Amino acid sequence: MEEDLFSVFEDESSPKKPLFHPPTRRVQKGKHRNILGGQKRGPPEPMESEEEDSSKKAKVNEEADIDALSLVESAPRIRIHTLEGLSGCTHEVAIPPGQEYETPYKTYPFTLDSFQSQAISCIENNQSVLVSAHTSAGKTVTAEYAIALSLKEKMRFYEEFSDVGLMTGDVTINPMASCLIMTTEILRSMLYRGSEIMREVGWVIFDEIHYMRDTERGVVWEETIILLPDNVHYVFLSATIPNARQFVEWIAHLHSQPCHVVYTDYRPTPLQHYIFPSGGDGIHLVVDEFGVFKEDNFNQAMSVLQNAIWDAGAGDKRGKRGGMKPQNNCYKIVKMIMERSFAPECEAYAMQMAKLDFNIDEVFQNAMMVLSEEDRSLPQVENASESITETVEILFGEGLIKALFATETFAMGLNMPARTVLFTGTQKFDGKDFRWIRSGEYIQIGLDDKGIVILMVDEKMAPSVGKNIVKGLPDPINSAFHLTYNMVLNLLRVEEINPEYMMERSFHQFQNYSNIPKLYEKTKALEEKLEAVKIVDEEEISSYYCLKEQLKSLSNEFHDWLVKPQYVVPFLQAGRLVSVKHGSKDFGFGAVVNFRKMSGDKKANPAEGGQNVVYIVDTLLHVTKETSKCKSTYDLEPLPHSEKGGEMIVVPIKLELIQKISSVRIFMPKDIRPIENRCAVLKSIQQVAKRMGSEIPLLDPVKEMMIGDKDFKELIRKISVFEKRLLSHPLSGNPRLESVLEEYGNKEELKKAKSLLQMSDLKCMKRVLRRLDYCSSADVIEMKGRIACELGT
Repeated sequence: MEEDLFSVFEDESSPKKPLFHPPTRRVQKGKHRNILGGQKRGPPEPMESEEEDSSKKAKVNEEADIDALSLVESAPRIRIHTLEGLSGCTHEVAIPPGQEYETPYKTYPFTLDSFQSQAISCIENNQSVLVSAHTSAGKTVTAEYAIALSLKEKMRFYEEFSDVGLMTGDVTINPMASCLIMTTEILRSMLYRGSEIMREVGWVIFDEIHYMRDTERGVVWEETIILLPDNVHYVFLSATIPNARQFVEWIAHLHSQPCHVVYTDYRPTPLQHYIFPSGGDGIHLVVDEFGVFKEDNFNQAMSVLQNAIWDAGAGDKRGKRGGMKPQNNCYKIVKMIMERSFAPECEAYAMQMAKLDFNIDEVFQNAMMVLSEEDRSLPQVENASESITETVEILFGEGLIKALFATETFAMGLNMPARTVLFTGTQKFDGKDFRWIRSGEYIQIGLDDKGIVILMVDEKMAPSVGKNIVKGLPDPINSAFHLTYNMVLNLLRVEEINPEYMMERSFHQFQNYSNIPKLYEKTKALEEKLEAVKIVDEEEISSYYCLKEQLKSLSNEFHDWLVKPQYVVPFLQAGRLVSVKHGSKDFGFGAVVNFRKMSGDKKANPAEGGQNVVYIVDTLLHVTKETSKCKSTYDLEPLPHSEKGGEMIVVPIKLELIQKISSVRIFMPKDIRPIENRCAVLKSIQQVAKRMGSEIPLLDPVKEMMIGDKDFKELIRKISVFEKRLLSHPLSGNPRLESVLEEYGNKEELKKAKSLLQMSDLKCMKRVLRRLDYCSSADVIEMKGRIACELGT
């Protein structure tokens, strides 16, 4: 049995000597020491025996040792926890007693980038954050951490993120899960209906928030953000956007909470940009992996394309034009990609699997067996069969398909090992018009050390346009907010908010507020000028201004009828004089060389059989010599035919740029490449203008172009009425009229900025809903309106 250190004090009869003996001291008679150390006199006490004295001293010593042990126990016991960090950096944390170190809610097997660490710090502080970075930079890391923070203790009971539900318009899986993945439309519907789930929401992650600028679906994103409660925190993931600060200012203003911006322009996979001119034999590197724009290579590619355009116009006059064959170009470039090893490395693994029975035929046949016999024989169009789409994704992901031809919508959803992305056109249809693709629309979907982007160019573009496409700034988030009937009905159904509330808090209105100070200063100066110019009272100016605006709107409708392909294309023969205007640049009359068709977006114009066709008209125009090298209307500067020092060049234009179509045709040389022949065309145009005066005769839209639609005839009648009213107005012919109208227009612009935007649209929509009995005159929603809300959009 082990001896206790203090056993001597417990058993005085023990024959053993104590392990230690405290020093004895003599006690003075008649004196006592108080706890403060002072002396005090007292009555004399009798002498104590040695045994009693020894026992008391032992007890005092025992108390002293116990105090020492208590002091040791009460000493601070700080624990040190070492964290993993970057090489050359030590991170330790001191933890006080009674507390445990909380490990991060989620750890990663790799070192986080700086922007990822900063975004996660914001999430740990329960503050919203916008993460703006390039595609494949690692934005998803922050979203995963927000999910882990929301699940917290549940992470112990589930494997990582297994408690997940999916809610779309077609499928609902595990709707009571702690982590719900859903479309924005589903979330908006839950907010309008006051779903119980919304009371438990702590974090909402918006992926690809830059799609809020989409003209069709962007308003849904904006509605959802406005309707979410203020106690919810947000993680916004976005591609690089230049106005990220403005967006988080709106979030902070909207929900009264801090919102961070974590921005990086680092691209993990650098891109090399090539241009393949149609009709050429090779590709030209225009931007290297370091982001350097090679203008010499770009100009060389454009010169190759110019020669191809000349050859395309060398057909005979009976309409059998030459041209560039896009199918041959596509064949050339895909073959070149394979020869130069621009395909991903996973193809090598696919070749190793060639000996196995697992091949494309077997996978495809197994997928087709899922479909019924009738469905197998149907033509496969977009979204017709999900199984076919999934099969293609699997085959491409495994490297069994070397080249994948996909629409833009399909390609956006790919996350596959593609090393080279080929764009077969530099223009796209955005729902209203065809425009150049933007730099922000490049998508790199690869894990190689570098990515390759190849642009097939089939029409001339200026160096500034090409540079903007391959190296330009990303597009800002501009609100696409607009009122819809479904939105108005849902807001009328909710008691606490109304449509005006939604409009006041929209990002569209927030962006408009920033323009008010500039407009105010501008209009203040214009108003001072307006007071100095006394022509007539403001009422007459207002009436003339309204008449002119209405006539302008009718003229735009007239132009839309005039350039419809079924009416104008039969008159685009070589030598036809047409007037061209691009924005504020009026090129006057030019001569048609030829035209060609390009296939566009199938959804662009459903009224024409579901397929939109773009017509490009090659036209000889008179421009300044300084800009004659720029073969695009974006950078060309027009020059009147009567002035010298210009040059006639062939410019490809769209039908929408044609303002007038003349009934005059001039002689066109067979070969217009020599400058002498082009000068001869200019002289012919000058002679026509001199002989017929300033008014060159135009084609009659009804009698000659055969536009016999009733709506068009009614439009012509309205234009005639407004022109007569405008000519008979008291202000007509006043020399200072144009300057006064400009100042008045700026004043009206300020009034619109100060007022709620789209208020007139809201009034019109409410009037329609009342007449259709969807709501009462007091804006109370009726049964018919409630049913419409449930139907959705």
